Formats: sequence, structure tokens, C-alpha cells
Amino acid sequence: MAARKRNQLIQNSNNANQTHSGKKKLAKKSDFKDKITCDSENALNFTPTTKAITLILAIVITVIHRNHVYGMFERERHFSHLSNLERELAFRTEMGLYYSYYKTIITAPTVVLGLYSVMYDNMTEYPLTINVLKRFNLYPEVALGIIYRTYSSFCQTFGIKNKMCWTVNRGKDLSPVQSCEGLGEPTYFYVEVVFWFSGIMMGTLFLFGTFLSGSPYGGILTVLSFFYNHGEATRVMWTPPLRESFAFPVLVIQIFLVTICLRMRNPGYKHSAFISIATVSFMLPWQFAQFALLTQTVAVFGTYVLGYTDSHKIKVILYGQLIGLLVSYLALFGNEMLLTSFFASCLLTVLIIVYLEPVLENIRFRTIIIAIQGILLIIGTVGCKIIVSKILETADDAHIGEIFRSKFGDFKNFHTMLYTCAKEFDFMEPETPVKLSRTLLLPTVFIVVCSVVFKLLTEEYLAWKSPSSYEMQVDRNMRLKPNAEIVYNLLQCAAFTLMAIMIMRLKLFMTPHLCLISSLLASKKIFGWIGSREKQLGLVTIIAAGMTYQGITNLQHQWSIMGEYSNVPLEELVDWINAKTSKNAVFAGPMPTMATVKLTTLRPIVNHPHYEDAGLRERTKKVYSMYSRKPAEELKRLMKEMKVNYVILEDSWCNRRSKPGCQMAEIWDLEDRKNRGKEPLCSILQRDPKPYFKTVFKNAVYSVLKLI
Repeated sequence: MAARKRNQLIQNSNNANQTHSGKKKLAKKSDFKDKITCDSENALNFTPTTKAITLILAIVITVIHRNHVYGMFERERHFSHLSNLERELAFRTEMGLYYSYYKTIITAPTVVLGLYSVMYDNMTEYPLTINVLKRFNLYPEVALGIIYRTYSSFCQTFGIKNKMCWTVNRGKDLSPVQSCEGLGEPTYFYVEVVFWFSGIMMGTLFLFGTFLSGSPYGGILTVLSFFYNHGEATRVMWTPPLRESFAFPVLVIQIFLVTICLRMRNPGYKHSAFISIATVSFMLPWQFAQFALLTQTVAVFGTYVLGYTDSHKIKVILYGQLIGLLVSYLALFGNEMLLTSFFASCLLTVLIIVYLEPVLENIRFRTIIIAIQGILLIIGTVGCKIIVSKILETADDAHIGEIFRSKFGDFKNFHTMLYTCAKEFDFMEPETPVKLSRTLLLPTVFIVVCSVVFKLLTEEYLAWKSPSSYEMQVDRNMRLKPNAEIVYNLLQCAAFTLMAIMIMRLKLFMTPHLCLISSLLASKKIFGWIGSREKQLGLVTIIAAGMTYQGITNLQHQWSIMGEYSNVPLEELVDWINAKTSKNAVFAGPMPTMATVKLTTLRPIVNHPHYEDAGLRERTKKVYSMYSRKPAEELKRLMKEMKVNYVILEDSWCNRRSKPGCQMAEIWDLEDRKNRGKEPLCSILQRDPKPYFKTVFKNAVYSVLKLI
């Protein structure tokens, strides 16, 4: 809207200048072009040598970060000396669930049969048959499984040795195990790909910081900030199979593409194709992607509403998101959660608002226009969400709203308590901003934000003070959109920060973007007021040196983490199941343990850690009756209805209490009021499971109860 008015002013100005001679007119156009080239960083006019050096640095940083995360992973678990079973046991909770499907693909007789097993799976929610490719965002495992099979066949055909094996004596009365190392080992191949993804993410952040700041020094500052705050920025070195390990690197690329689009003079719809490809690659591996993309849509819309970009550019971005959403919906076999998401509703609403621009631009006051657009955004997004959810009759994401209600109100139920009692779903720890301040990341970002806001407000003041002359100046510069990409990334960082404050685990979005914003310290456009370029780079060097003092300490702490994975009780449980139960024996138990049982024993299970499905949440609630105060007879009845043969009782789940009100029996008291005050069922079953169950296996941690 603002861009159209400015274009009209330019047109009027051009008409007024038509009386000048042709020679003079050409001279003026040449002068204007030179001014744009000299004054703007947008073109990033690096010499070929600088471009080559920047690319080489990005490759070097990619390799360094891959080695960094792999080194920490190896030192923490001594992964290279574990047996194949121990490596699989190390993938706890949902990690084991995801990895089990990679194992399914590589162990199936053919790829087609492997895909069939994944798309018609009756082992994960027995006796139901589900399409786990639709439900669990398993495209990374499918792709890796196919690539691994191709790689193994190639090595076998040409006689290439791709792994080395030896016997490891574990001591402590444990039997020796065979350990293999190399890309021919399935677990090694899997984690190697994950760590290279992480390396590529870091190389992309360097290029992103360089692009945003207009200087390689900005890219270097981004990378240093990330390394110095590594523990607050990623957990890939501890949890390789999680969805974020595959999806977040793609999100960085996708945000980079959106930023490039906002900086370009006139992006074409081919840029929508690039954004859509990145959006699909982000959405397919991770169900949470819709929430991150929701914040992106709002941030881009905010950039548009504030007048820093025009309707054409925002349409290019929104079309890319829309195509990505529709392709993801089809690729996930019509996953209804995508269509009923707030992201889909917000995307549709913003597109409608943008197309209403010719109507809204007739309103005289800009403040009223902004208010109307904001109200339309909220009403349209919420309204579309409610209508589509009712039409499709799905409530799989209803728990998201309930979680927020429980955080900001008195609402509590069984499912929300399972989330909010977990540390990673709690509010951000007070230690997090303290840690980020010690490395000077937060103070640096504060300085950058203040400088950007001051610059933008100064421009607004000049426009208000001298609208006629400044309007022309701004419009000429707006052809390169000098501030749109900066405003967008500040809004995106603010959205990620808000997410991290509400849910601690989401700081993996916030911290990397804070590192990216710090790159603007090297921007001539933002900090040109300091003086010469030498003074500005001197300031960058001083701040980088200040970051290094605490940053090196943080890195040394991470490097000092040494350990060796061992979980003898779980290994004993798995060995007993493999030796003493039939292949079709059905198990129920705590979600993390069920993922391990499925992965290592290939037995059917009735519940698992992927808690986003409404039906699965109810199945898990029935299984967790073992930790309630209900009578044992009711637990047996529920298990028989689910066709369960064995119930695994984990002692720690019966007694653990992360914070007040979070013991399992206390959580059950919210909904099972009639049994309040009774002894927890798990304590009774541990002591004497008869007459409804009998103990068939027991060690220091686990008890297996068979239904009588």
C-alpha cells in the first residue's frame, strides 16, 4: 500500500521532469544509479576473491561444527565401543521410536516391503493398523534407509570395506560384545548424516550472518556466538534422532531464503518455488514445524504492515509457504493437523488481507489501517482454525491450547500435567538469560536492537517532519528494500524469544537467531555512526574478545563431559523379552520404555512416546492407570480390552516427583477423585500383583507383569 503511493509520487516526479533535455535526464538517471550502488549494502558487492574466501570459510565452518558435535557425542557415550544393542538402547524415548523405522527400512527384504511395513504398521499401536509415515514425520528415516541400502549394495558389489569390528570386554560380570565402527554400521551411518546436517546448518548461519550484515565479520561473529553458547543453542550432540536434528538446519535455510527475497528489488515467483521446497523440507521431518512457520508468517506480515515491504514481495513469500503447506499435506497422506493448524489459518488470512490492499489504501490514516489489519489477522486466524477443525472433526492438536491454558490459568488435566511436569516444557529457566549475558550475547543483541530501532524511528521522524522531500528519498531507497530484511529478522527473533520463554526447549529457536542478530554489529548501515570502518571493526573485535572469555570456559566444560553408556537393567529386560516371550506378545508400559521394546525386540506395543495424536493420548492414559490409585481389577480390564499380554512396571515412575503435584498418583488425583487417598496401584503391584497379574521378570528397575 505504502509502496503504491510512493510509486505514484515517483511517477508524478518523473512527469514533472519531462521538460528537461534528454542528455540531462540520462545524466540524472546515471547519478541516481551510482548513488544506489554506493550507498546500499543490499547488493553485497564482494569481489570474486572475497566471495571465494567466504564460501571456503563456510565449508571449513561446516566441517568444524560437524567434528565438534560428533566429538561431544562420542566422548559422552563412548559410542564407538558400544555393541549394536547398546547403541540402540542409547536412543531412548521418541528417539528409539524414530530410529526403529529406519531399522525397518534397512532390514526389510526389499525397499518396497519396508515402505509397506511403515505405511501399514500394526506393531506400534496394536491391534490398530496405522500409517506411521503420515503420523510421525518419518521421511528422514525412509530416505536414510534407502540411501543406506544403496550405499551397502555399492560397497558389496565393488568389494569396498565399510566397517571395522572388534570384541570389547565390558568387565563387571558383563559378557563381551562385538562392536563395529564405520559407515557400514547402520547406527554410524545414521548419526553421521545427522551431524553433517548440523555442520551444514552452521555453515549456513555464517553465510546468513554475512548476508544480513553485509560483511564476513558479521558471519564470523554469528558463528562465534553460536559456539560460545552451544549448550543453549542446540542439543543435537545428545539426541541425534530427534526431529529437530533434521528440520532445524532446513529452517535456517528457509529463513535465509525469505530474507533474500525481502532484500531483492523485484523477486519473481521462481523464488516462491525455492521457498516452497525449503518449507516442504522443513515440514516433512517435524510436526512442530507448523508453529515455527506461524511465527514466520506473522513476522513477514508485520514487516508488510509497518511499510517495509510491498504486497508483491509478501505474496511471493506467502505463495511459497502455501505451496509448501499443500505439498506437505499431500506427502503426509492428508495429515489433517496441517489443515487445522494455526499456520494454515494465519496464512490464508494474511493472503486475504494483502489482496484487500486496494480497499484499505483509501483510508487516510495509517494508524487506522494498521489497527484494521491487526484485528482482521486475529479474527481471521482464530475463525478459520475453528471452522476447519469442526469441518474435519479433528482434535489432535487440542492439547496445545490446553497446555497454554494450564500455563496461564488454573486449567489442569492428565495430559497437560504430563507436559508441564517435564522440565523441557516448563517456562524458560532463569539461568538461561544469565548464561547468554555472561557471553555478552544478550548485551550485544540489546545494543543492535536499540541501534536499529533508533535508525528506524529517526527515518519515521524525518518522514513526518518533511514528508514531501523525504517520501521521494525513501521511495528510491525502498527499491532495494534496505530495511525490510532487518525488520523481519528482528520480528522473527522476538517471536522465537517469546516461544522460548513459554516453553524452555524452544530456546533452540531463540539462541541461534540471537546469534544471527548479533552479526548486525558489523553492519555499516546500522553502525556507520561510529565513524570509520576501522573503528567499527575494532568494536566488533573487542566484543568478540569479551565473548571469548566466558565462551572458552563454556566450550571447555562441554569438551570435559566424559562417559560411557551403560544401562544394564534395561539390557536385562530386553534380553529376557527376546528369550522368554513369543514374537507376537503384546506389551504396555511407560512411553520411553515402549519405544525401546519396539526397537530392540520387535514386539507389538500399544503405546509410545509420540504423544501428538488424540487417540494415542487416550491409550497411554489407560496404560498409565498402573500409576493411579485405581483397583488392580480395573487395570486388568483395560489391558485386556487393548489385548495386552505383558505390562512393564518401571519403579522410578511410581515414586519420582519432579516438582510439587507431579508424582504420577498426584496427577491422577486431578481426574480420579473417588480413589484419592488410597495407596498407589504401582506400589501394590510391586509388593504383590496377585490375583490379576503375576511377576514373570524383575530386576532393580523393571518388573514385568503377565495378565492372569
